[in-house]
Amino acid sequence: MEKRTAIIVAGILIAVIVIGISAYFITKPATIRIGYQPSTHQIAAMLASEKGWWEEDLAQFGIEKVTMKEFSSGPPEMHAMLAGDLDVAYVGTAPPVGAMYESLDAKIVAGVQTQGSAIVVRPGIADEYEREGPLSLKDKTIATYPPTSIQYTILTKWLSDNGVDPKKDVDIKTMTPSDATTAIAAKKVDVVFVPSPYPAIIEGEGSGKIVEWSGAIRPNHACCCLLVSGELIREHPDIVKQIIRTHINATEYEKEQPDEAAEIFAKWKKADVATIKHSINISDMLWIHDPHLEVETTLEFAEYMYELNKERYETKGIKMLEREDIFDTSFYDEITGKR
Repeated sequence: MEKRTAIIVAGILIAVIVIGISAYFITKPATIRIGYQPSTHQIAAMLASEKGWWEEDLAQFGIEKVTMKEFSSGPPEMHAMLAGDLDVAYVGTAPPVGAMYESLDAKIVAGVQTQGSAIVVRPGIADEYEREGPLSLKDKTIATYPPTSIQYTILTKWLSDNGVDPKKDVDIKTMTPSDATTAIAAKKVDVVFVPSPYPAIIEGEGSGKIVEWSGAIRPNHACCCLLVSGELIREHPDIVKQIIRTHINATEYEKEQPDEAAEIFAKWKKADVATIKHSINISDMLWIHDPHLEVETTLEFAEYMYELNKERYETKGIKMLEREDIFDTSFYDEITGKR
């Protein structure tokens, strides 16, 4: 009996040691890598960095450095995340969905912003658009973000819904926002569909006129979100919670101090402060942090993308993404007392 007890005790001790060793080797990361884009949609990321909040708030978890990596749009940002080069991303909700269909291991944990992009046409065709709406865009050249981006997804669905075949009736060219701004000024494209602050910049330069905000195309549509890698969620939930807390604080701050938020963006992008303030004032963009506000349209994006690629996805055995495949709201709900 004593021998049997000794064996049981020894087994328990070994188990404890193994668990302890495993916990030891799941070390805290020393660096957190955050991706973002040069848009006023994502000022919260820049604001938290400018004020030193990322480092200050995450230092208690052994984080020594937070690196900010800028991307021209969501699809290349998701390529970086697929490659394991990012832990966190400020990005539109559509690019992660597209990447999740291609095996991205990540979840949306908080909202960032809704609406806030605009269709801008060359001044010479503004009257035509006012008369005919979307049909006036037939045979036009349109610059926007790459496929799977929020802008490309909303644009192509809107065109299709209004009798314009995005593959046959228009020439869509994918560009960075700065390239699109240059292209419409040079009359190399007729129309651009880009996020703030670029519509205001184009209009301010006299090279285009804003004719439609994205909130009119799809009211209250999800735009940018806070995306976190699956590895960080599983292995360091405490860090994820703090990232969300810092993001919430930055979002509330920018809502209370929009002029300062504009100044920070202008500093980061060497932009005209007055233009950025004007952009924030005229845009239909809404800064948010509640991920629940982005679920409905994100699931619409998931369905739309699946239908576009249905044959390929079915061949590969890929099923349409559901809410739980895309979102993990448990951290946000716990922090805010929503559960």
